[in-house]
Amino acid sequence: MIELTLPGEVPLNLLWPALWASALVISTHIPLGIQVLARGIIFIDLAIAQIAGLGAYLVLVIAGEQAPAYWMQIGAVSLSLCAAWGLVALERFGAHLQEPIIGVVFILAATAILLLAHGDPHGGQHLSDLLSGQILWVSTEQLKYATAGTAIVLLGLYLLNGRRWAFYSLFAIAITISVQLVGVYLVFATLIIPALTCAAMQTRQRSRAAYLLAIAGYISGIFLSAWLDLPTGPLIVWTLAVAGILTGIGRGRHLMRVARQMPIR
Repeated sequence: MIELTLPGEVPLNLLWPALWASALVISTHIPLGIQVLARGIIFIDLAIAQIAGLGAYLVLVIAGEQAPAYWMQIGAVSLSLCAAWGLVALERFGAHLQEPIIGVVFILAATAILLLAHGDPHGGQHLSDLLSGQILWVSTEQLKYATAGTAIVLLGLYLLNGRRWAFYSLFAIAITISVQLVGVYLVFATLIIPALTCAAMQTRQRSRAAYLLAIAGYISGIFLSAWLDLPTGPLIVWTLAVAGILTGIGRGRHLMRVARQMPIR
């Protein structure tokens, strides 16, 4: 059997798990990102992502490096759901306080991880994995749990659309799944960059364009990372940003052409 390789001598079959992980993240983060922008709670994903990472790291600290993957998933989901429900409860004290509260939650979770990692010989690697992710090295076991969780989130988004408690709960589950696949940086970029780039479009067009932008950013980032031997998560963040800029430029030129063709009254 002939094994296809990239110019960087990377077998193409090694990239399929990363591409599948990308599809799982994109499928939930595009609709969630559009809702996050509409609700004006831009930094909630960073806060929930850090809390999910804290939950998973707590399992490592308590149970050790050999802790099963599903234990880490349970720890991450449990802590993120508690945070999400807490944020729903705190919303009643005033919507204008929501973003500052989210910021405080984020910094508390981030510093808690730093405190737990102090003295851990593998702490630096754990922090790097949490922030940048290891999408090229996701395991079959991770993908199995992530696929099941993503299906639940997508079904919940379809059936429970518009309910605040459901949005926060599903958001927490989706972020927890994604952080362990792609890291905090890429979670934030996937939620915000496509939704922000396509925010001015009509509803149906916006969703389609955001999906296409995310797919282009992920595929180009994964292949460039394998080819150039660069960290995959940070590179995908940049390819998403470049795809967003090119989309914005293309849309701007299209609108200018349309404006020129309109008759002057």
